[in-house]
Amino acid sequence: PRNPVLLAALAMGLWGQIALGTAVMSLCAAVHIGLIVVAMKPLSRMDAHFRDHFTIVRAGLLIGSGFALTVFGHTVQVWIWALALLLLGAFQTIELSVYFALASFTTLGYGDITLGDDIRVFGAFSAVTGMLTFGVSTAFLVGLIGRALPKNLH
Repeated sequence: PRNPVLLAALAMGLWGQIALGTAVMSLCAAVHIGLIVVAMKPLSRMDAHFRDHFTIVRAGLLIGSGFALTVFGHTVQVWIWALALLLLGAFQTIELSVYFALASFTTLGYGDITLGDDIRVFGAFSAVTGMLTFGVSTAFLVGLIGRALPKNLH
């Protein structure tokens, strides 16, 4: 059964799909950026605490923590897309919804499961979200790696 409130947005056709896709993409971006911003202070404290310690330990903790944070952020976003697709009635099971959201978010798009014409543009926003937030994650991790490397390697 499809959610009547969300269906009303989709009933507007292309513009409804764009509006709803933009809203979910914005929520995902807020979650992702929020996690990074909230993590900055603890990561800075960790960096300062281990500044005089063995470089591998410091680098491992900083880069590992940053990596774990980005994996968590992307996982949350995939679940947001999966739940949106499930609420819209695009899929009957959470398993199919998560699978499609993950394949789309990572831009793999296997093509074995597709969306109907009435929701196809909305679903494409999942791939746009993935591309943008993977870019933010890459920049974040590159910054952490640069900070974690010994000064003589810069």
